[in-house]
Amino acid sequence: MKAGLAAVLFDLDGTLVDSAPDLAAAANELRHRRALPPLPYGRLRPHAGSGARGMLGAAFALRPGDAGYEALRAEFLQCYEARMLVLTRPFEAARGLLDALDRHAVPWGIVTNKTLHLAQPLTQALGLLARTRALVGGDCTPHVKPHPAPLLEAARRLGFAPGACVYVGDDPRDIQAARSAGMGALAAAWGYLGPDLPVQDWGADAVLDHPGALLNWLELA
Repeated sequence: MKAGLAAVLFDLDGTLVDSAPDLAAAANELRHRRALPPLPYGRLRPHAGSGARGMLGAAFALRPGDAGYEALRAEFLQCYEARMLVLTRPFEAARGLLDALDRHAVPWGIVTNKTLHLAQPLTQALGLLARTRALVGGDCTPHVKPHPAPLLEAARRLGFAPGACVYVGDDPRDIQAARSAGMGALAAAWGYLGPDLPVQDWGADAVLDHPGALLNWLELA
């Protein structure tokens, strides 16, 4: 293991699991209810890392604070919760990565902006909840990423100083949160990445092209 590191923390959506198909389907369901045509999956996928905010921005050009946003967000979350396990699966290469971390006895946790009432059943159904040492959802601390509070809470639960942890995520906010928490910051280039800043410009310690590259970075392979 790379000197000074003891644990790995992961973002959930777009890093460990591919939830974009169900998020996009929920957004298109809301468009269908309003007699609007479905949007192509490729147009919605880059916004999946931002959850409801990203989906409503892409599908309806609505942002937090806009008239009608909160009501539509509540409807979206209800629709998504009803189908969040239809198509969502762990990234296949991420399965192998977690298996390798377990073989090397490297503790790992999950930090997501998803609230626990969504994150807990999702990770349980996908076989992740029983394996992870910590699951910190968007309602576990007073703040969500890019604030460092959720990452600091995960480090506390794992029993390590923040500087002994590295955080892996597929959104610029993940890198910002890791930096603010005093952790290593790695960009998951296989994820959703967002529509704006190129991943190479996020300021991460490294850009990982595939999950297995983390093992090389950690000096475990």
